[in-house]
Amino acid sequence: MFWNNRLYKKWVIFLILLSNFNYFIIAQGISDPNATRHTKALFENLKAISGKSVLFGHQDALAYGVNWNREQDRCDVKEVTGVYPAVFGWDVGKLEKNRMYNIDSVHFEDMKRWIREAYEMGSINTISWHIDNLVSGGNSWDTTAAIRQLLPGGSHHDKLITQLDVFADFVLDLKSKDLFKHYIPIIFRPWHENTGSWFWWGKNSCTPNEYKEFWRFTVDYLRNKRNVHHLLYAYSPDPFQSKEEYMETYPGDEYVDILGLDHYFFANNNKRGDELTKKLEIITELAEEHNKISALTETGLETIPDQLWWTEALLNRINATPLSGKIAYVLVWRNAFNRKNHYYAPYSGQISAPNFVYFSRHQRVMFNDRLPNMYKMPKIKQGGLKTKGLGDSVTKR
Repeated sequence: MFWNNRLYKKWVIFLILLSNFNYFIIAQGISDPNATRHTKALFENLKAISGKSVLFGHQDALAYGVNWNREQDRCDVKEVTGVYPAVFGWDVGKLEKNRMYNIDSVHFEDMKRWIREAYEMGSINTISWHIDNLVSGGNSWDTTAAIRQLLPGGSHHDKLITQLDVFADFVLDLKSKDLFKHYIPIIFRPWHENTGSWFWWGKNSCTPNEYKEFWRFTVDYLRNKRNVHHLLYAYSPDPFQSKEEYMETYPGDEYVDILGLDHYFFANNNKRGDELTKKLEIITELAEEHNKISALTETGLETIPDQLWWTEALLNRINATPLSGKIAYVLVWRNAFNRKNHYYAPYSGQISAPNFVYFSRHQRVMFNDRLPNMYKMPKIKQGGLKTKGLGDSVTKR
């Protein structure tokens, strides 16, 4: 029997320890010192890529697209460019309602499968949560004040605990297919766009201190009570005009990994493009000061009526200055299957599709086919992180 071989036993024990022992792996700036080694590697690789390439992402890219839904091996982005996105966005809104499907009719069991597929192909998964108002019973856009009642000691605190448990159960079920079934790293973007006034966690529904306490409790509960250590946390306000305004509700370096921005374009509005560059400069400067990562965490132009939008608007605004060009990734919103004019990535035949192909092959843009192994720690060399190996096989995990 193999198990009677002492060398074999030692080798298996070593592999088990290597799979679970994270403390010897140091990721400078990561918020969770107990993060899994794959999560720490993702953090360091995103930092290494920043300033060299911008990863492209799309919401619900495997779930549906223009005129199709839940079809095997379909993806609008891939059908136009020939390659998958580097980042896949998902939302778990309605998970708290114990429903089978989310706010955009994506079945949660399908979502888990697609998250695993995206991970196995070497891409990155990010999750947002359009959670219903836990006090009023309305949806995310019901701005009835709620946070004070959800904090410890509040009348509805138990409801928050229940929903965080539901979320923890969901992400703790996201494991790899390999022998050791390690947790799949996820970028979690909770309580986003909080400087706006359209969500119940927004600026008109709570104070800055209440928001910060709410964020910290969320993270502390997931880490300390539920032992969730495979999340990177993205803080993504909008709108804001200055560093001071952006940082007014910042929960602290121990609770954030990615300084994000949610910012949408509007057709024929150059001012929005100028604002984007300015805001990207702000978050990138702050990210460098706090040893974090910056990203354009949600963006896009609905129906993309400009045939050159991808290079002349989006990419040019990102690359407008050395600072703005240092973001790690950009994620555009979804291509609805059941709404005629609600899509943010081109599909075959759409007016901007040829320009999108050019965008996908630009040296500053990275889709799945050019990704390094994002879940293996990059090599260190004098002067910083070594990024040689861009384009190496993503299967070498």
